[in-house]
Amino acid sequence: MKNTFKINTRGLGQYGIFVAFVLICLLLSFITPKFLTVSNWTIIITQVSINALLAFGVTFVIITGGIDLSLGSVVAVTGVVAASMAHPDTYPVVVPVLVGILAGVSMGALNGVVITKSKVPPFIVTLGMMTIGRGLALILSKGRPISNLSDEFNFIGGGQIMGIPLPIIILIIAFVICSIILKKTVLGRYIYAVGGNEQAAKASGIRVNKVKMAVYTLCGGLAALAGILLTSRITTGQPNAGVGFELDAIAAAIIGGTSTSGGTGTMTGTLIGALLIGVISNGLDLLNVTSYYQQVVMGAIIIGAVVLDSWNQSSQK
Repeated sequence: MKNTFKINTRGLGQYGIFVAFVLICLLLSFITPKFLTVSNWTIIITQVSINALLAFGVTFVIITGGIDLSLGSVVAVTGVVAASMAHPDTYPVVVPVLVGILAGVSMGALNGVVITKSKVPPFIVTLGMMTIGRGLALILSKGRPISNLSDEFNFIGGGQIMGIPLPIIILIIAFVICSIILKKTVLGRYIYAVGGNEQAAKASGIRVNKVKMAVYTLCGGLAALAGILLTSRITTGQPNAGVGFELDAIAAAIIGGTSTSGGTGTMTGTLIGALLIGVISNGLDLLNVTSYYQQVVMGAIIIGAVVLDSWNQSSQK
């Protein structure tokens, strides 16, 4: 009986999120006919794209046994920096994009440096960076939204290529690249090794600090890309943008099967987790459920995912 319980729980951890996603989609399709329309799914995936990019980045971090609470502030700083250089007749659109990504990468790398050199827990370091980043966004923008952005920059978040919204295309490309990094590269194997057993990884010759530096830098870069997408979509650089985004991203990763104890997780699971959050939110909107109840539902889902992860970990010991 004990072995049977282990097998069933492991299967639940691998396939439960996909089954839940399909069942919720079927339920909503019966409740409201608007749910399965092409236009509605385009809206869902476009809205999910920003949270999914953040979730991809934090998946790398959580697999190593870390956490990043600064994502929302990185989104704000990146948006403000990019918007300040994206006015018409100033710089080519590539300049604000690259400078914005550089800002996010720098903040992520700084997180990595402090965590690896000081040995302070990631929770504390990234919490501090969250506050620093929010302050920087307000300082750089002088506390006001930055508007009058160029059409080329606004196209990033609002344009289409062959009828497909550009954020969806960016999401697909990012998913493929992140999946390859995690599953097909030496860095990916090292990420799993560090999260599975850091001491064993050190003993086997893996440079654990460099791996941690890489994941926090990747996380910052993906957060920067999300910040640029958000700024382009709303056509202003908002210093207060991204509040609470880190919680949604972490939720998507955990719901998608990334273990809070490290060593386990996939980009496919994280993508499904982000889509599940987006589908539930969209379905509740279609049913005219107020945002207050939506927060309660999301909180319950997160707790449920963590409980299932805990059961799965316990059953495998």
